Amino acid sequence: MKARGARILTAAMLAGLAGLGTATPSVAAPADDIVAELEAIPGMTVLSERPSNDPAYRFFLLTYRQPADHRKPGGPWFEQRFSLLHKSEDRPVVLFTSGYNLNTNPSRSEPTQLVDGNQISVEQRFFTPSRPQPADWSDLNIWQAATDHHRLVRALKSVYDTKWISTGGSKGGMTSIYHRRFYPKDIDGTVAYVAPNDVVNNEDRAYDRFFETVGSDPACRTSLKALQREVLKRRAEFVTRYETFAKENGYTFTYLGTADRALEATVLDTEWAFWQYQLESACAQVPPATASTDQLWDFVHSVADFSFYTDQGLEPYIPYYFQAGTQLGAPEPKFKYLKDLRRYPDLYNPRWFVPGEIRAQMRFQPWVMADIDRWVKTRGSELMFLYGSNDPWGAEPFHLGRGTRDSLWYEVAGLNHSGRLIQYLPETQRAQATATLRRWAGVEAPQQRLTGQTVSPLDTDDLQVRRPRL
Repeated sequence: MKARGARILTAAMLAGLAGLGTATPSVAAPADDIVAELEAIPGMTVLSERPSNDPAYRFFLLTYRQPADHRKPGGPWFEQRFSLLHKSEDRPVVLFTSGYNLNTNPSRSEPTQLVDGNQISVEQRFFTPSRPQPADWSDLNIWQAATDHHRLVRALKSVYDTKWISTGGSKGGMTSIYHRRFYPKDIDGTVAYVAPNDVVNNEDRAYDRFFETVGSDPACRTSLKALQREVLKRRAEFVTRYETFAKENGYTFTYLGTADRALEATVLDTEWAFWQYQLESACAQVPPATASTDQLWDFVHSVADFSFYTDQGLEPYIPYYFQAGTQLGAPEPKFKYLKDLRRYPDLYNPRWFVPGEIRAQMRFQPWVMADIDRWVKTRGSELMFLYGSNDPWGAEPFHLGRGTRDSLWYEVAGLNHSGRLIQYLPETQRAQATATLRRWAGVEAPQQRLTGQTVSPLDTDDLQVRRPRL
């Protein structure tokens, strides 16, 4: 899932590697100020207050002290970074689990907009700087991360004693479900966007079927495959160009070993990344196989990004790939139409995208996702899943089961890996989803109506959830 979008990748792509900021002195805050209340929580530090761009909100960067291993609370600790959009202590709180790094710019998720609430956005453990030092990678698993969120929610409920909604897109959506599986009473409802559910890691035929049928124009699918073949046919020319590109930009290939291997990974990603991030209207931009090398390079770079499979591109997503190779699973389409041109048949695997010393610690645990899937279908409640029909990550989605209660599942025709899908549902479904979310949040009367137009500087209409594509 480049973090493939997870690439697991493309990772994902999460913004937010900005600095932590300057701590706000608690002595400057009145006793009844939100800063004083937050700093009164043991283990919590308010790093800075920044402009929110909306006078109805205050925006803070904070950290919360977490055990590296929750089973050993007396052992090492680390500071987990998160942000707070504060509106009012009596409004609902939306817990936005990023699954990756923290975006340090203020922005309201779609559920926050719909319930007119506060928002907590959390950086996932092991994504820098929220990483224990030294890092014991065996502490990076879904239970440990869920327990991070449990402790943070429990701590903040001393300030926000109201209804809580969790949400996230892609890996962040997965993370919100894992939190509910282990701590179902923490949250009153969950809205998971474009969340993959790779229950059986070795069974990936769903992705091959997806790429044979996605979209309404077979010619677009054919053109993308022909372009991938042509780039690999011109491999020598592209590798030389790739090596020059890397040298000019200070990129290296220690993880994958060579520019040749990184080229093949990028070409394999091209079809996936196109459908993950583009709408079908972009099919007209796919150059023919007869295009010049410059045209082919520019298209692949714009879609899949030649910097991604360099050491510098992969490094921020090492935690994702580690999790994909140990618990989450990762899609491995067969790419039969490229079989005669590939040199590295096992390349589309998360083990390639981490340093050797971490790779040696990766042992896949096939029962973990099966447990999550079983819980959703037998005991899950107050869950809402949303997918775009043209998103490769939706080829293996979560499904509701006979034991799932008070939950909804939607697919939006023609959309991609989007984190704001409720507004694009047909009117009847949009009304149903909005009313259900507000009921979970304890919001009786509609505060706003989503119309596709932003209603606050904090509400962007960005359809893409960045995530590594593998």
